[in-house]
Amino acid sequence: MLHKRAIIQIMRDELAGRSKSDLATTAAELYYLQDWRMEDIGKELNLSRSSVSRLLQTARDRGIVEFRVNRPSDRSAKLSEQIKNRFGIHAEVFEVPENSTADERLETVGAQTAKKLGNYFRAGITIGLAWGSTISSVSRHMHYFPVAGSTVVQLNGAGNDHSTGLSYSGEILNQFGKSLGASVVHFPVPAFFDDPEAKQAMWRERSTKRILDIQQRIDLALFGLGRIDSEVPSQVYAAGYLGTEEIDDLNKEQVAGDIATVFFRKDGSWSDISLNERSSGPSLSQLKKAPKRICVVSGLAKIEALEGALAGGLITDLFIDDLTAEKLMETAS
Repeated sequence: MLHKRAIIQIMRDELAGRSKSDLATTAAELYYLQDWRMEDIGKELNLSRSSVSRLLQTARDRGIVEFRVNRPSDRSAKLSEQIKNRFGIHAEVFEVPENSTADERLETVGAQTAKKLGNYFRAGITIGLAWGSTISSVSRHMHYFPVAGSTVVQLNGAGNDHSTGLSYSGEILNQFGKSLGASVVHFPVPAFFDDPEAKQAMWRERSTKRILDIQQRIDLALFGLGRIDSEVPSQVYAAGYLGTEEIDDLNKEQVAGDIATVFFRKDGSWSDISLNERSSGPSLSQLKKAPKRICVVSGLAKIEALEGALAGGLITDLFIDDLTAEKLMETAS
């Protein structure tokens, strides 16, 4: 901002012979850009306060000064449209107060997502759920919305070497089942097998094949994105599912995130990541066969994971908070 006396001198040198529009522009610059009071402008220009007021009105009437109110809903709609145009997917962008904590932001996105999901449900639908912190939040905000003949199936196992994982994953599935009046199909296997051959042996069991068959026929997949450094810790990293060596291997393989405990890079590649051979989650090729794949995201730390999921064509519908949506468009430009 220029010093007031410097502005006055420049202005006095230029005012002589100027039109009313020029005077209105000068008054508007001082008032709106330099934060001068009308009394100060009038004193220095030898004008009355009412004359300055009329000049400011002239500036507004002639379009020299324009005002615009950016409503939150307009901003969200604009971001949704930008994401659609850039990535070819449907997006719902939710406004969250800027001073919200990471947990508050997640809960807002979870609550808003729960309200929107009813638009996707129809009689006889089979829904695949990937357990995790984000989908847990969505489940807590689900209301009773019975859908005739619906089924909810768990997409990835939750057991590890110190827990069956049933209490955590089961709570999420059961809440969805209760809300939709749906049949619930649990997947009681480890999140990660110790040996790929043990996984293949389990996959040949008839009881397991029955669940795998249901997973392959889902109409809609609902998932969050796992990320080791997210503000709200991803369950797969926070609950002892991975050891230090496994995390080191993921970093070496430049993993950006995971969906249903299946890992992928920022470019969307995943098939040669070693830990995926032991994961109980569906292959990402299989996931892409689901007609609707709804991803719920909250938090700037998820950006790289979101970019990888979009690069891999894994998302058809995105539910996201406004700050993360803005960051996504910045990095995509």
